[in-house]
Amino acid sequence: MNAPGEMKTEEVLRIELEVFRREHRDLDEAIAALHEKGTGDQLTLQRLKRQKLALKDKIAQIEDRLTPDIIA
Repeated sequence: MNAPGEMKTEEVLRIELEVFRREHRDLDEAIAALHEKGTGDQLTLQRLKRQKLALKDKIAQIEDRLTPDIIA
């Protein structure tokens, strides 16, 4: 069973995960809009894509922490 401190940490991680997923979607939409309109320069698009990739890495790290290890 989880200790009270662990539950709080898990709750915080789940909230952070949702925030990062929302930011990732927002960046995806921004990149698509700039690309579609042709208003974004290459440097801006690269910067946004780099931010999106960093968020993807953070999301993966949190998901790994939330997924329990299964001993086979």
